[in-house]
Amino acid sequence: MEKGKGLARRWAVELHDASSSPSSSAFPDPPGFTRSAPEVDDAATARQRKEAEATWKGQKAWEVAQAPFKNLMMMGFMMWMAGSTVHLFSIGIVFSALWQPFNALRSVGKVFEPFKDPRVDTLAPKLLFIALNLAAMGLGVWKLNTLGLLPTNASDWVSSLSPAREVEYAGGGIPLI
Repeated sequence: MEKGKGLARRWAVELHDASSSPSSSAFPDPPGFTRSAPEVDDAATARQRKEAEATWKGQKAWEVAQAPFKNLMMMGFMMWMAGSTVHLFSIGIVFSALWQPFNALRSVGKVFEPFKDPRVDTLAPKLLFIALNLAAMGLGVWKLNTLGLLPTNASDWVSSLSPAREVEYAGGGIPLI
């Protein structure tokens, strides 16, 4: 026998559409599946879909706006764990506490870009996002103050003060030897 003729391969797969063959009707369709053509969307279902999408976008915008609160709690815990002494770890934590909200405030437009829709009001979520990030920056500034790294006392500014005027002069005296 010639090679490849007359012998059917066991591993061959037929790749034709089985839905048109009569043998496919022997198996019932699973529940919820119909072979009919998709129905044409009417105006009511399209409007409902758009309203559902707008509602979803609004909910996601609020979730994104509340995300800095989680970061605020985590950063507060990390600052508490860092202690009140000045060392490399505490300075790194404070730098992170100031840098992350700063970057978030710079990119408010990018953060809320996916939710831009005329039916979705993103003003309130943006204001909450900004307020929470400002609170996080305030927490970082507070930690700087507790570490003593902010110049808040008069002794921190002594170098810029002019010397005090001398009120009294002393002179004379007898040498003892």
